[in-house]
Amino acid sequence: MELQLADAHATEALGARLAAAVPPQCVIYLHGDLGAGKTTLVRGLLRALGHQGPVPSPTYTLLEPYTIGERTVLHLDLYRLADPEELDYLGLRDYLDQSLLMLVEWPERGAGMLPGADLELRLEYVGEQRLARLLPHSARGAELVQGMS
Repeated sequence: MELQLADAHATEALGARLAAAVPPQCVIYLHGDLGAGKTTLVRGLLRALGHQGPVPSPTYTLLEPYTIGERTVLHLDLYRLADPEELDYLGLRDYLDQSLLMLVEWPERGAGMLPGADLELRLEYVGEQRLARLLPHSARGAELVQGMS
């Protein structure tokens, strides 16, 4: 599935659409250059799920957990990760024992330590706009994309 995104508002709206269709347990990898809108999309998703506070990029903390009602959402930004094994020091394994929605920016930097993606979402610049490509990698990911159609 490919979607044109005119601006940051459209990127947040895509996050809200994802929130409406995403199951409680899902792993979404977010790809895109710096400034492509990965955290903006996460912000839209979290707000649509009911999060009221700020949604900063976890560039320095690497991992930001959110509890929204009964749901746990884990937002990771691995841009500054030097070695995938650093994820052990952050307590990632403790989270993996839970049913959670995991949103991972720069997932290639955590290779071998992350669960496989149900869905990959790629954000690219196309002129002044962004293009979002949604690529399912599991039945759960395919259902998510179908739920957004």
